[in-house]
Amino acid sequence: MKEVVFITPEDARYGFSLAGTVQLTATTEQAEELLRQTLADIDVGVVVIDERLVRAIDSKHYSDLEQSWRGLLVTLPAPQRDAGADDYLQRLINRALGYHVRLEL
Repeated sequence: MKEVVFITPEDARYGFSLAGTVQLTATTEQAEELLRQTLADIDVGVVVIDERLVRAIDSKHYSDLEQSWRGLLVTLPAPQRDAGADDYLQRLINRALGYHVRLEL
């Protein structure tokens, strides 16, 4: 069975590990390298990474990692959502359905 790994900033260090899951913490400077290492682990099937760390990774690099990995890479919305949260939701829906759906919120 494949593992689910959460990658979060230091301020969320105890959240997911208390629930018994694998949780790794990183600074924004360490985020991309830790993500690459985690995706290279053959025992990992799902990686959930905090949105605040994703912002520190070049969007092209993140997209390449996401598309080349066979597992599921999920971005966990930051606790305080900004104006870009709707854009993220739109991208998730587009990816899941395969086409653009207009949201009226």
